[in-house]
Amino acid sequence: MGYRARNVELDYDLAKLVPETDEDYKTLQNFEKEFGVDDNILAIGIKDSALYTPQNFARLQYFAEAVKDIKGVNNLLSIANLQKLQKNSQERKFEMQPLITNLPEDQETLDSLLQEIKDQKFFSSQLLNSENGATAVIITLDEEIFNSPDRLRLMSDITQLGDAFEEKTGIELHYAGLPFVRSTMMTKVRQEIIQLLILSVIVTALILLAFFRSWDAVLFPLLVIFSVVIWSVGTLDLLGYKVTILTSLIPTIIVVIGIPNSIYLLNKYHQEFEEHGNKIKAISTITRKIGIVTLITNFTTAVGFLVLTFTEIKLLEEFGIVAGVNIFATFIVSIILIPAVFSYLPEPGRKQLKHMNFKMTDFVLTWLNKTVHYNRSVIYIATIVIVSLAIVGGFKLNSISHMVDDLPKDGKTITDLRFFEDNFSGIMPLEIVIDTKKKRGIIQRTTLRKVNEFEEFLDSIPAISQPISVVSMVKATRQAYYNGNPSFYALPNSRDYNFIMRYLQQDEENVSVLESFTNEDLSSMRVSLKIADIGSDKMNTLIENSIKPRMNEIFEGEDFDISITGTTPIFIKGNEYLVENLRLSLLIAFLIIALVMGILFQNIRMIIISIIPNVIPLVITGGLMGYLGVPLKPSTVLVFSIAFGISVDDTIHFLAKYRQELFANNFFVPLAVTKTLKETGKSMIYTSIVLFAGFIIFVTSSFGGTVALGALTSTTLLVAMFTNLLVLPSLLLTFDDGKRNKLSHPLIEQYDEDFYLEEEDEEINLSRIKKAEPKVPFKPEEQKKS
Repeated sequence: MGYRARNVELDYDLAKLVPETDEDYKTLQNFEKEFGVDDNILAIGIKDSALYTPQNFARLQYFAEAVKDIKGVNNLLSIANLQKLQKNSQERKFEMQPLITNLPEDQETLDSLLQEIKDQKFFSSQLLNSENGATAVIITLDEEIFNSPDRLRLMSDITQLGDAFEEKTGIELHYAGLPFVRSTMMTKVRQEIIQLLILSVIVTALILLAFFRSWDAVLFPLLVIFSVVIWSVGTLDLLGYKVTILTSLIPTIIVVIGIPNSIYLLNKYHQEFEEHGNKIKAISTITRKIGIVTLITNFTTAVGFLVLTFTEIKLLEEFGIVAGVNIFATFIVSIILIPAVFSYLPEPGRKQLKHMNFKMTDFVLTWLNKTVHYNRSVIYIATIVIVSLAIVGGFKLNSISHMVDDLPKDGKTITDLRFFEDNFSGIMPLEIVIDTKKKRGIIQRTTLRKVNEFEEFLDSIPAISQPISVVSMVKATRQAYYNGNPSFYALPNSRDYNFIMRYLQQDEENVSVLESFTNEDLSSMRVSLKIADIGSDKMNTLIENSIKPRMNEIFEGEDFDISITGTTPIFIKGNEYLVENLRLSLLIAFLIIALVMGILFQNIRMIIISIIPNVIPLVITGGLMGYLGVPLKPSTVLVFSIAFGISVDDTIHFLAKYRQELFANNFFVPLAVTKTLKETGKSMIYTSIVLFAGFIIFVTSSFGGTVALGALTSTTLLVAMFTNLLVLPSLLLTFDDGKRNKLSHPLIEQYDEDFYLEEEDEEINLSRIKKAEPKVPFKPEEQKKS
C-alpha cells in the first residue's frame, strides 16, 4: 500500500457536484464541446497610478510578453499588448493589428496612447475601468496542461514573473480566476495533509499517555493506525482516485476514529488483568468479548461514510468509499495486531493500571450514576427544553454556498477576488447560449437587436460585467469599418449593415473574427459574462426572478433555445444538489443503523431507546447552526451523517455491556445500569475525549469547510457523550423492565462463564504424577472419621 501511495496525485479539477445525468450539466457539456471551456481564465489586476508612467508601462508590456511565452499560456490580453480591429479595404475583410508598435518614451505620448486604448470599446471594457484606472491582464490557459502535472510549473512561472514585476515597480498585483483559486486550494491541501496528520498524532498520543501512563499503550496503537493511514492513501491509487479537498482529510479521520478501538481493547484488557492477573487469559477474553462489539461499531461508523455513495456525486462517492472501507480495515488491523503485540509485551504494571482507579473519572461516573437513578426527571426536563430550543434554531437554518467558500475570508485570494468584484463586477464565468435553429440566424439584424437589448439589461446589473458576444464584435467591426471612430461603436444600421456583413463573409474563408462567439454555421452564439461570487441564494434569485423573466420578455415570439450555463451556475446548483442528497444520505444512514440495532437487539423498545440519544445531538447541532448563522453547505451537512455513525458506537458498547449485566444480575435493571456505567462509562469518556480533541484539530485548517466540519463534528460528539451517559441509562431505567428470554441470544450477546474453548485446557502429563506418601500415618479411627 505504501508503494501504491507514492503515485497518488492532487486533483486540480473543479469539483463536479452535479451528476452527469442532470440536464443542466448536459447543457454545460454541450457548451464546452461547441465553444470550449470557460474556467481556464486567469486574471491579474492592477490599480495604481504609478503604472501609467512610460517606464512602468514598458515593464507591464515586458511582463505581458514574458507571460505569453510561457508554455501552457494560450493567449494574453492587456492594455500593453492590445490589438485593434482594422478594415482591409483591398481584400474587403477585417484584420487584427497591434495597437502599440513602439513603446511611448514620454508622458504625453503615453497619455495619447491610453486615450486610443479607451477608444477600442470592445477590448477596453474588459481590460480597463475608465473611472478609477484599474486594469486587468487576462490570461487564457491551456486546459490540458493546467490539468496535468505541469500545472505547478505553469502557475509558478506566472507568479515568479509577477513577483519580479512587483519588485521592480512597487506595484501590487491581484490574482483571481478559477485556475488560480483551484491551484491555491490544492497547494494548501498538500500542506494541510501533513499538518493535520501530525497534529492528530500528537494530540491522540498525549491523551493515550495521560490515560494509560504507558508508552506501550501509545506507540503500538499509533503504529496500528499508521498502517491503516498508509492503506487509505494506497486505496486512492488502487481505485484510480486523486486527492481532493475531502479525501485529503481521510488520514486524519482514520487516526481520530481508529484510536477508540485501541482504547476499548486496552481498557478492557487492563480490567480483565486486574481481576485475575493472567495476561494471556485477559487478551483472549477481550478478543472474544470486545471483538463482535468493535466489529459492529466500526460497521456503523463506516455506514456514516459509505452512505455518501448514494449521492451519485463523484466527490462524495470517492470520499465515502475510501473512508468507509478503511474505517472497516481499522477494525481488522486492530483486532489482530493489538492482542498479538500485547501478548509479547510484559504484563501491565501498577503504573499502567493506575487509570483504573483514576479519582476524577470515578467521581464523574459516581455522579452520573446517582443522577440517572435519583434525578431522571431533571434530565428529561433539561433535555426537552434544550431540544425545543434547538428545533426553534433549526428553523433559522438556510442554505448558502459560494465558489470560494473554503478559502480564508481574510486571505489574499479572497481579497484579490473582491478587487475584481469592486473594479470589474467580478471574475466568475457565466454563459448564455442562444440557438436560433437557423443557419446564419445569429447575424440577422432582428436577432442582433434583441440580443443587444438583452445585453444592455445584463450590463445594468451591478454584479455582472459588460457582456461579450457577437453583438460586441459586430459593434467593433462597425467601428473598424469607420476607421476606428469610437462614436460608431454600435450595431449596423440599415445602410451599412450589408457592407459590413460582406466584410465578415469574406473573412470566413480565413479565420473569422466571430469564431470564439459562434458555432460553424452561425446558428447559435454565446454571451460571455463575468459575475461576482454573490452566493447561491442571490444567484438563484438573480437568474430566476430577474434574468429569465426579462429574457423571456425580450425574445417572446422567437423560436429560440436559450440556456443559462457556465461553471458558476453549475457549481452553485451542485452545492444545492449536494445539500439535498446529503439529507437523503443521513436518512439512509439512520435507516441502516436502525436495522442494525434491530438485528442486534431483536427488541423494538431497545431500538427506539438506542436511537434517541443519538438523534438529540444532531438536533442540538442543527439548532446551534441556526442561532450562530452557520449555513447549510456541503461541509456542514456532512457533519450529520459522520457524527451519527460515530456516536452510535458508544450506544452499542453501553447496551452490549448492559445486556451482559442483566443476565449476570438476575435481570435487575438498576444494578445492571450501575455496573455498566462503572465499566463501559470510563471507555466512553476516554474515546469521546479523543474524538473531540481529534476533530477539533480541523479548526486549525485554513479552509472554512474543514473548520466547520471539525468544530461541528467535535461539538456533536461531545453532546453525544452526555446523552449516552445520561439520557440512555435514564431511558433504560424508565422504560426497560429487564425481562429477557434466557434462551434467546441476539448477535450482541456477550458470553462470559459459558464461553469455553477446548484448546485452552492444558494437557496433563500422567507420567509426572506421583503418589504422595503421608508423613504421619492415619490411625484407623481417624481414617474412619475422615
